Amino acid sequence: MIKNQYSTGIVILLAGVVILLGKLGVFSFIGSVFWPLFVLIPGVLLHVLYFGRLLPAAVLIPGGMLSVYALLFLFCNVFGWDNMKYLWPFFIFGIAVGLYEYHLFDLSRPRTAFTVAAATAIIAAVCLAFVLLWSWGIYLIAIALVVTGGWMMIGRRARW
Repeated sequence: MIKNQYSTGIVILLAGVVILLGKLGVFSFIGSVFWPLFVLIPGVLLHVLYFGRLLPAAVLIPGGMLSVYALLFLFCNVFGWDNMKYLWPFFIFGIAVGLYEYHLFDLSRPRTAFTVAAATAIIAAVCLAFVLLWSWGIYLIAIALVVTGGWMMIGRRARW
């Protein structure tokens, strides 16, 4: 009877602590900051299951994609979601990572997977370059004009 009372006391105590932590906002804070782990954990789990020889290499495609997306979400959680306007090409890059892992670790080394992964990575890089040039391009043009004008002025004086 005492043992049963002790176990019931532990359950009631834990229920009270959980309710108290919930009312203090601990769980909402943890959920708002660490929710990308719910995307990362399945990605890592798929890798573990493949390398544990429990699943075929095809699971590395979604595993790689989920891992890249979770890291992107973690970055945006820490540094702000306004960065997504620059980082959206990483969604395309996630596909390239998954396909490249599949090509790398599948025994048949499918050439198509490598070709599509390379093409997708190039598309992601081009999109990222356009995004950065579109947002920062005017600054690069201004700097290039200042440097060119300064070089032309200094170059002329050195010749006299």
